[in-house]
Amino acid sequence: MNQSATLLEADGIWLQFGGRKILQSVYVNLQVGRITGLLGRNGCGKSCLLRSIMGLMPTETQSVRANGRYVAKAYQQPGLIRYLPQHPFVPSTLTVQAAFGWYGVDINEIADEYPTTYGFRHQKIGRLSGGEKRLTEILLVLKSATDFVLLDEPFSHLMPLQIEQVLQTIRQESTRKGILLSDHLYRHVLDLSDSIYYLTVGGRTILLNAPEQDLKDMGYIF
Repeated sequence: MNQSATLLEADGIWLQFGGRKILQSVYVNLQVGRITGLLGRNGCGKSCLLRSIMGLMPTETQSVRANGRYVAKAYQQPGLIRYLPQHPFVPSTLTVQAAFGWYGVDINEIADEYPTTYGFRHQKIGRLSGGEKRLTEILLVLKSATDFVLLDEPFSHLMPLQIEQVLQTIRQESTRKGILLSDHLYRHVLDLSDSIYYLTVGGRTILLNAPEQDLKDMGYIF
């Protein structure tokens, strides 16, 4: 897209495997300047939903629109949307600095806030610890020049201090991006998000009006 988008909508998403319905007429919307949380039980289809929005998973039906304009394969439009999957995705042979260049991000931007990652800039991705590798991937996605970001389990493999840093970066980047955040560390999702969708085991999204109480009523938290 040539112009920046401020609203991303995904609806009518239907997905099933072997007769099992994973997603049923799912709807979510993201807005620049807001963080949207996505919660749900293990195996309910949260990762499938994010991959579907990106156009990486074939679905029976779906419609993804940016400012009302249909988007067929979002993954081909990095200026519109970036995606952090659960699994490692940066080639292990790249140096950290080369990876930042690959994503069009000036690594000097993180020198003060993430000095350890900056110090590893000449190291190859494959030689980093699991936590440092994950942190590098998060920064590549969050710092990219894009309108929307999908984060799937961003806090996995991170130390508590790294999580606190990432929380702050998500807040900062949300002033100019629309962010969808899904993680099993639900407290961080609750505290960060302006709105929260709950994905049921039956594959439907519910926009929560009173997130904490609603989650208690559904037996998701105590």
